[in-house]
Amino acid sequence: MTPHGEWIDFTPLNAHAPAQPLGVQWIHGSPSAKHNTDPDIQVHWHDEHTVILRQNKAIDYEAPFMFLLFGNHRAVLIDTGATESAEFFPIRATIDLLIAEWLNGHPRADYQLVVLHSHSHHDHLAGDAQFVDRPGTTVVPASPAAVYGYLGLTAELDRPARLDLGGRMLDCIASPGHDAAAVTFYDAFTGFLLTGDTVYPGRLYVRDWPAFAATIDRLVTFAKEHPVSHVLGCHIEMTTTPGADYPIRTTYQPDEPPLEMSVDQLHDVHRAVNEIEDRPGRYEYPNFVIQHLG
Repeated sequence: MTPHGEWIDFTPLNAHAPAQPLGVQWIHGSPSAKHNTDPDIQVHWHDEHTVILRQNKAIDYEAPFMFLLFGNHRAVLIDTGATESAEFFPIRATIDLLIAEWLNGHPRADYQLVVLHSHSHHDHLAGDAQFVDRPGTTVVPASPAAVYGYLGLTAELDRPARLDLGGRMLDCIASPGHDAAAVTFYDAFTGFLLTGDTVYPGRLYVRDWPAFAATIDRLVTFAKEHPVSHVLGCHIEMTTTPGADYPIRTTYQPDEPPLEMSVDQLHDVHRAVNEIEDRPGRYEYPNFVIQHLG
């Protein structure tokens, strides 16, 4: 027993453990938003220390995913969703309930929350204002200067930074290309590689091609050196038909593939980047679309 409560052992994922599907049916919108039956926020406990959340598509068609990871001393929330209003999107109330539930099973004093972001686009930080007055909470602005300064990332991008949640370590990899403030988070406990909008089953919008290519190189190298169970982005935009995505602003997606991607699919992105060779355009692949914006 420590002053912070019983110490939890966050032993890293066994490199030889087979990856298991997340095994969850995500809310994916309703045929009519007027008759929407989905919760405002879907909550999935992957294990007793890891939560994946998804926003309702009737509230915002982006329906981003968010991640809440618990350590011995503090939790981290990665992204706060696409809607500012607590009335329509109660992300603060939901996180408060989840933390209270976790602390009920793992009591400790002075438990902290850090709010970080996969990148700086509005659909991933709109809920930040709900947390600014929360006690024991640090909201890190989603700008390169703020997030690099907080995490200890360097402008050279030559090494990941590390964030200690209290026995649960996150590697933080600078990932510009889609957005200058993008960061990929690796959780050794679950083996999750949290790639935000850099890699996910959807449209990978690339605004800075050289930076994006270098980011994918870094992620592929990192995945060779660390056991990755799943590559988890923040959206699902593809259908189960290879190469076919849902149109932008779709609010009902009954034919979604899983959120989780594999390291092999990360390598597919890497090969695609090498094939495209910095030529602007739309490029369709079975599990993703690359939109090189030039």
